[in-house]
Order: sequence, then structure tokens, then C-alpha cells
Amino acid sequence: MRSSTLTRVMTVCTIGAGAVFGALVPSHHASQAVAASPGGDWNDRITRTPIKHVIYIIGENRTFDHLFGTFVPKHGQKVWNLLSEGIIKADGSPGPNFARAAQWLAVDSGPYSLHPRRTALYSALPRINTDGTPSKAPFPTVAAAAATEPALLPGDVKLLTTGGSGLPPGHMIDPRFPVLPNGPFTITHYISEDDYASSPVHRFFQMWQQLDCDIHAATPMNPSGCRSDLFPWVETTVGAGSNGNPLPANFTDQTTGEGATAMGVYNPLAGDGSYLTGLASEYSLNDNFHQAVQGGTGANHLALGYGQTIFYADANGNPATPPVNQIENPNAQPHTNNWYTQDGYGGGSYVNCADVTQPGVDSVMTYLRSLPYKVFRGGDCRKGGYYLVNNYNPGYLGNGQPAPLGPKEFTISPTRQRNIGLLLSEHRVSWKYYGEGWNNGAETGEDTTYCNICNPFLYSTQIMTNPALRANNKDIQDFYADIQNGTLPAVSIVKPDAFLDGHPASSKWDLFEAFTKKIVLALQANKALWNETAIMITVDEGGGYWDSGYVQPLDFFGDGTRIPLIVVSPYSKGVGMVHTYGDHVSFDKFVEANWGLETIAPSGRDNLPNPIVKGENPYVPVNAPAIGDLMDMFDFKHKGE
Repeated sequence: MRSSTLTRVMTVCTIGAGAVFGALVPSHHASQAVAASPGGDWNDRITRTPIKHVIYIIGENRTFDHLFGTFVPKHGQKVWNLLSEGIIKADGSPGPNFARAAQWLAVDSGPYSLHPRRTALYSALPRINTDGTPSKAPFPTVAAAAATEPALLPGDVKLLTTGGSGLPPGHMIDPRFPVLPNGPFTITHYISEDDYASSPVHRFFQMWQQLDCDIHAATPMNPSGCRSDLFPWVETTVGAGSNGNPLPANFTDQTTGEGATAMGVYNPLAGDGSYLTGLASEYSLNDNFHQAVQGGTGANHLALGYGQTIFYADANGNPATPPVNQIENPNAQPHTNNWYTQDGYGGGSYVNCADVTQPGVDSVMTYLRSLPYKVFRGGDCRKGGYYLVNNYNPGYLGNGQPAPLGPKEFTISPTRQRNIGLLLSEHRVSWKYYGEGWNNGAETGEDTTYCNICNPFLYSTQIMTNPALRANNKDIQDFYADIQNGTLPAVSIVKPDAFLDGHPASSKWDLFEAFTKKIVLALQANKALWNETAIMITVDEGGGYWDSGYVQPLDFFGDGTRIPLIVVSPYSKGVGMVHTYGDHVSFDKFVEANWGLETIAPSGRDNLPNPIVKGENPYVPVNAPAIGDLMDMFDFKHKGE
């Protein structure tokens, strides 16, 4: 879920295709003696690869199959998607193995179940709904859009004036879509890729439940046993959550406002998503990259920043208990089928995963204990720790002032947990977080288009109370200036605003493509910078969309569904498909490996090993749990022109 606020030692390393680089790696203990404020003595150029600048661009809420379900790689390479699995054909119609994607009805009328009892296959998908779909485009004219939105090329501004549904506000059955067969459907058979449409649920316990993970369903290609066959059922029984309210009267499969939106896909073979499809064909594309946390935007950006999610803390940074109405309870309310007791935007969002008596926890932990490997323990699920698993406002405003806390504030307390920004600053490696809308929000992170929950550093006491570190928060115009002036930091995280992030309902994928295009072209125009830069393009999470790929459970929090990852660089040109398992914390591992750094903290997933695969299955690590460091997205022996 995405909104601007809740109201809206020398070591040698073999890398890639055999290139060898060395770097001095201080111990974690030694790094603590380094002052946290950046100063001016940068170590940016000391890297293990030719990459001196890495840029991580994060869009919103799309799975791999949702965008690349019919993608065809270059000759001699393979991809795992809907087309290769025979689930759909090249024209987007049902394929010979369409039934592999069939979705089930189920019953869960008591304690939360990760794999509730399935009762019957859907005879047809529930009708698509319009919840959140804009009736009109956000701007009436190109001039009005251009006056507000700086992050598009002039020829793309018109995209902000098109795509409104023309349907009444609120939610109803979307008449643009007919009754659909039980499986994935091609969205652009019914509306254009430039049309706004609704958004499926993407919350923690819902996403676990949609995957329907059961070790008894395990196969060699899918040893986790996650069947991914309850997506519409979860959408229509609980949707975005009960928020602690009773089941609405006259409840139907349209009450949650979603229907079977989760089963929609685009068709790149028909021209959908042509810009990013073109980049994926020209550079490198990973078809085994995943959202790090089950749940929404906030938790996944935290995983990127901290290598894990964060817990509710007291003033000393120790685990504390949040207000009772902010604790998740996914047990079904009496006399309902899967209508959670406490969940929703204004309700629960913390889970004490160390306590199996807490609602929902035992079901997840029982499944994890059934796996043939031990999941990562790290420091997550500390005793007494209530971890954020969905979206809450960060502990600080952008000016460094603490945000109000309380049972009605839905703000997580400030955290002292270590993050990638602190690690980089301690080692004098430059970094910035460029969030579009920052300056227009008077540097408070409260502008209506700025995604405050997306900025992992707004949660950090060490960063937000230190003016020098806090200054690493920048706007998109600062990013363009740094590209033009050759002042780009070593590590950049870039986030579009709410208009351009590609989030279903509130944005469109072609707008995120246009946002990305402006960045890629600007870098390519600066040849010196382009020759030593890697642009990594992904999304925060799958947004609740269905996906056919393998999911490797790492710990209580995830992983979740596959999401796309494209790497654009002279050193990724022509690489094509990469199958190494990864998630957002793989970006942290790349930064640590490239600049010779220790991990963020002993408890983070960046301590996991790189995957080892054997035999004919490149997707499943035999040393699970494991995530890659993204080095094989490059070929450092060959530089593309």
C-alpha cells in the first residue's frame, strides 16, 4: 500500500564473469569509531568493480508476471513466466496449462490459517471492481500538469491528462471487464495500458494467506509448497482489512471493492510496458527477485534501509508494546469467513512474532518449522518486539522533529536500529535519498505527493537528529542537478511521487516508465558518469498481484512474490536473464560488496550467503536461506558500448 501519509581485513572477491577486485574491509567493531557525520573525505572511488555509482529506483506494486508474463528473452536464454509455463499464449489468451493458475475458494472461520481449507475452484473469477480507480485524470490540461510535475520529459507530460475511467467515484463492478475465466487475464484486452484501474490488497497476513504455503504441496521446482491459489478469495473475504470493524451487512464478494483484480496481467509482446521491456531486452533482467516482506510499501522500504523491518521502541531504543489497537489480529471474527478481528489502515500493523500465542504467529511459525531448512533467525523476532509489517508514518518529520505518537496517530516510534545510511556515512561513502516532492513539502515529508513511508531514513533517530546526515534527504531536482554537475553520490535511492510511482489506481505503469526514462537518458547523456554507473529499476512489492514464480521463505516476514529487477549499465548490456534468488536486501549486499563494507547489523538479511544452485533448477538455492548480491547482473569482463 502506498500513500504520502496514512491519510493518503583485505579480501579478494570473484565477481560476475570472473573479474577479480580487492578492497579493504574494516571490521564492524572498527567502524563504530568512525564519526557518523559525513565530512568531506570520501572513499567513494574505492570499489571492487568499475561501478562507482549505483542508483536504486523504486516504483510501486507490480509482480514479475503482471508486467513480464509474456516476455521473451534473447536466443538461448530461458525465463520463468506465464508464457514459458504455458499458462497464457503470446496473445495473452489462456494457454494449454491455464489450469495451473486456477484459484480456489476456502474457509477460515476461526484462528488464522496460512493455508485454510480449500472448498472448490472458482467457476469464474469474481467481477473486477473499481475501488480507488480515478474517474478523471489528475490534471485537466498538459499545461497544468507541466506546471506541477517536474519529473517527466515534455513529450510525456500528456500522460497525466489521460486514463480516467469515466465511472462514478467509490466502488462498483467495473463494466469495462466482463465475467472472466478462472486464471490470469490480460488487462489490455479490455482497457488500454494508459487507463487507470483498481488495486488489489497488499498487507502482511493477507499476502501470506494468498500464497497458501503448505509443505505437503512441495515439489522439486517449488520446494516451499506455496501454491499461490487464494488471491481472489483473500481479496473478496477481507481485502484491505477489517480495521477492527464488524462484518458489513449484506456482505458479498464485491464488498471489499477489489473482486479479482489480483489476476490481471499486461502483455509485453503486444507492446505493453514497451520502454522497460526494451531495457530488459537490452540489459539484464532478474526473474527471481522478490519483495522482502509480506505486506506493503512501508515495511519493504524498511527492509531496504535496515536489512530487516523495525520494532516499536521506547525512548532508549528498546522493544516496547504499542497501543493495543495497533496490534494485528488476523483471527476471523465470530460467524465470518476470514474477516480479520483487527487489521486495516487505521488498525493493527505490529506483530510480536516471538510469541506464538499471538494471533496469526503460530500458523506462520508452524509452517516455517516444517521446511527442510532452518529459516534465518538473525535478530528479528526479539522477545517483546512488536515489528511493523505494514504502513505507518515514520517517527520523524523531515525537519528532524519527532512525529506525534499515540493510539490514533498510527506513527511508529523513532528507531535506533542501524541502517544502510549510517553504515555508508561511517565509511565515508556518499549517499542520498532522493524523494520527489521533498522540497515542495517544506522539507517536512508531508507534501501530498511525497511518500514519507517510503523513506527509511525518516524513521532513524541517528540520521534525523543529525543535521549533516539529515541533509542527505533530497528532492528529484537535486538528483537531476547532481547528474548534470557530476556530483552524484556513490549510492542513490530514488523515489517518484504519487503521480509517477506506477501504483495501481493512483498512478499508471506508463507514468513510472516515463519517470525512469528521463533518468536513464540524462545519465546516458553524461558519458563519463554513464560509464561507471549502474541503474537498478524495481518496485517495492507485488501489490497483491498474482505471480507464478518460486518464493523462498527466509524468516517470519517473507519473502513475498516476485517483482521485476532491471539493471541498466554499460556492464549489464547484453547480459539478459539472471535467475539468482534475491530481494531488496540484495541491494544492501551489492553496496557492501562493491565498497568493501561489513553488514548493516548481525540481525539483517545481508548476513545471508549468496545462493548456491545445482542441477537444472537455477531458481532454488540448495543452501537456503540465501539471497544474492546482484553481482551476476553484470559482466565485468565486457563493457557494452
